[in-house]
Amino acid sequence: MQIAERREHILLPVKVSFIALTLLVALLFNLAPWPDLRGVPDMLALVIAFWSIHQPRKMGIAIPWALGLVMDAGNGALIGQHAFAYAILAFGAQTLHRRILWFPLWPQTLHVLVLLLATQALMVAVRLLAGGTFPGWSFFAGSVIAAALWPAATHALLAPQRRPETVDENRPI
Repeated sequence: MQIAERREHILLPVKVSFIALTLLVALLFNLAPWPDLRGVPDMLALVIAFWSIHQPRKMGIAIPWALGLVMDAGNGALIGQHAFAYAILAFGAQTLHRRILWFPLWPQTLHVLVLLLATQALMVAVRLLAGGTFPGWSFFAGSVIAAALWPAATHALLAPQRRPETVDENRPI
């Protein structure tokens, strides 16, 4: 049995402006006027999870909380619903970031799926506690689709940090 070789790249430091840009683009995607479609991924939750896993010290929990408040105001949802869920998502992702990064991309996807499903379950729980109705099981399809986008999101969001693969004979790295 042959073990697949994992190629590791030495990454450049991420720019805070790039993190802010990706969060803004994901926020605008979520605030787009989607009709009541099931299965639309929560791109902001995916990007929050990504940066909380890859850059936990630069992400924090206050940024997801503030973005969640913007989502609540933009969607007309119960104030604090998204903020609470995104803050718990960031906390869970930051807590598990070393474990998640230990695995290849597809097992990472399973970890991210659990985090995203827990985020949506928190939003549903807050909605139910406030007297709302259960949106149905198809509501959770967005988390499954967002988790399936994890490998593509990882490749796209790490692309600016990758060094060119030129070989320098004077340096072993």
